[in-house]
Amino acid sequence: MLDTVYHEFGTGYVPRWHGDIIDPAGAYLEPARHTLLVAVDGGGDVVATGALDSRGPAHPPNPRHVAERYPSGATAQLRRVYVRPEHRRRGLARRLVEELLAFAAADGGYRAVYLHTDPAVTGAEPFWRSLAKVVHDEREDAGGGQGIVHFDVPMG
Repeated sequence: MLDTVYHEFGTGYVPRWHGDIIDPAGAYLEPARHTLLVAVDGGGDVVATGALDSRGPAHPPNPRHVAERYPSGATAQLRRVYVRPEHRRRGLARRLVEELLAFAAADGGYRAVYLHTDPAVTGAEPFWRSLAKVVHDEREDAGGGQGIVHFDVPMG
């Protein structure tokens, strides 16, 4: 996950955005309604990740109407769906998302699944558009917002 924020996002580690990466157990394994999945290759190296938690998008920095539509507790937010570039286009992300959606459905308390993505990451936007519905594209805002695209993912 750290490789992704350094190499794909170009931001490096930013504590207010990436604290869950440093403490994945506290963020995804200890809370009962959260989970973290990893895919490993034959040598045991992590090649893909996917996580889910019960925190809806916060305002700010996200648009107010998006935060209101996806409240914490009732929203499963997909996070950290990352695949190493050399392992892309093999169905790993899709499989991880399927498992995360099954986890959300089995929980019984989520009424929506949300995610946001940075369209500057190669392949991210087309991948999510194949699985989800855009609910807000910040590039269409005056000034471009953060340039983030927000999605609603069907649970069923």
